[in-house]
Amino acid sequence: MTQIKLYNSASKQKEVFTPIDANNITMYVCGPTVYNFIHFGNARPAVIFDCLFRVLNSAYPKVTYARNITDVDDKINAAAAEQDLDIYEFAQTYTTAYQEDMANLGNLPPTLEPKATDHIQEMLDITQSLIDKGYAYESEGHALFDVTAHNEYGNLSNRDLDDMQAGARVEVASYKKHPMDFVLWKPSEKGTTGWDSPFGFGRPGWHTECVAMINKHLGKTIDIHGGGRDLLFPHHENEQIQGMCCQSEPQDYVNYWLHNGMLNIDGVKMSKSLGNFITVRDLLEQHDGELLRFALLTSHYRTTLNWTKDLLTQSQQALDKFYGTLRDTQDIEASTSDITTNPVAIALFDDINTPQAIAAMHQLSTDLNKKQGDTALLKAQFLQGAQLMGILTTEVDSYFKSGDGIDEATILDLIEQRKEAKKAKDFAKSDEIRDDLLAQGVEIKDTREGVIWQRVR
Repeated sequence: MTQIKLYNSASKQKEVFTPIDANNITMYVCGPTVYNFIHFGNARPAVIFDCLFRVLNSAYPKVTYARNITDVDDKINAAAAEQDLDIYEFAQTYTTAYQEDMANLGNLPPTLEPKATDHIQEMLDITQSLIDKGYAYESEGHALFDVTAHNEYGNLSNRDLDDMQAGARVEVASYKKHPMDFVLWKPSEKGTTGWDSPFGFGRPGWHTECVAMINKHLGKTIDIHGGGRDLLFPHHENEQIQGMCCQSEPQDYVNYWLHNGMLNIDGVKMSKSLGNFITVRDLLEQHDGELLRFALLTSHYRTTLNWTKDLLTQSQQALDKFYGTLRDTQDIEASTSDITTNPVAIALFDDINTPQAIAAMHQLSTDLNKKQGDTALLKAQFLQGAQLMGILTTEVDSYFKSGDGIDEATILDLIEQRKEAKKAKDFAKSDEIRDDLLAQGVEIKDTREGVIWQRVR
C-alpha cells in the first residue's frame, strides 16, 4: 500500500494517513449555505477535496464522502423573505444550482449530501446531551456551549481562550455566561423557520449541524474533515469541541483536519465589499468548467490562489497541450499503470500536491509526443494521472472543434511566422496572421515580455 501523506491542521504537520478502517474511509467536507449562487472561492474546497476523494478511491476499496448542505440559516430566511418566497423552495433552488455548478467543474457526486433540516432531532439530541454532561446550558430560550467547561477548547485553531476574549468581536449578550460561548439553539419568531424543542420554538446554531450529520452518517470519529481555512475558527473549533464532548466519554472527533487556502482576485482577497465578488455560475458562462477546474489545481491547496487572466491563459495552454497529446497518440494503446510508480499519483499522494502532479503530466506529455521510452506505459500513466485530477474528460474531437481546432504547436508556429513578418516590415502579413488566429478562436497580444495568446471561447 502506497503511503498517503496529509497536512493535519490539528498537529500542524504533515502525517502519514492511517485510516480507522482501511475498508471504509470516512471524509466530510463543509458545503454551502444555500441562499445564493456560490462565489468562486467556495469552488476551491469542492475541487480540492474531490481530487482527494479520487486519490483515496484509488488506494482503498471504499470511501464514504459526505458534503453537507446548510439549508437553515438567517441569511436564507432574510433572502427568501426579501423575495417573498417559501424558505424551503428557495433553499432547494440554490441547492440544485450548487449541485449543477459542482458537476460542471468536473466534481464527482459525493457519497452523501445531507441537509441540515433533515437532522433537527439529531441536533436537539446532541444539545441535550451536552447540557446533561455539564458542557452546555439553557438561558433565555437559548442553549449555549460553555467554552470554559473543557480545557481543550482552542486547541485546533491554536488559540488561548483569554486571548480570544480580549480580541473578540462577538456579541456580549445577556444570556451568555462567557462572551465566547456559542449558540447551539436559538429562538425563532413565529412565522419564520423554526421547530418545537425543549428549549422553545427555534432553530439550530450553525456549529451543531455538522456534528449531527457526521455522527449519524459517518460515525463518532471520522478519518478526514475538510474545508476552507476561514472555517478553522470559529466553525471547526466549535464543531470539534462538541464532537468530542457529546459522546458517552470524550473522544477524538476527527483524526485529520485539512484546510485549503483562500482565493484572491488579481492579488486582492475576494469580497462583496470590494466589488470583486464573482460566482461560479458567472464564470461558467464565460469559460469551460474543465478550464476553471484546472486553474484551481495549479496552486497547492494550502496556499493562497491568485486568480488572474494570465492564470486562465496558462491553464488553457496546458490543457491544449494535453489534449493535443491525446489526439496525436491515438494509435498508442495504453498498457496498465502501477499507481505506486505513477509520478502524477506520487505527487498527489504527498498532501495533494497538484502543482507537482501537473508538472508530472507535462513531462509525460512531452515524452509521449517525442515517443521516448515505453509509450504504452507512458500513456497509461498519463490517462491515470488525468483521472486522478479529474481532467481530460472531454472527447478529443469535441475539444478541438471550431475555435478549439487549432492546436498549440500550430499557434506557436503562426506566432513565430508573424514575428518574422514584423521583422521584415511585412505588416500586412503580420495582421493577416493575427486576424486568422482570431477567426480560429485565438487572441494574441504584444506585451513587453513578448507575445501572449489565449483562446476566446
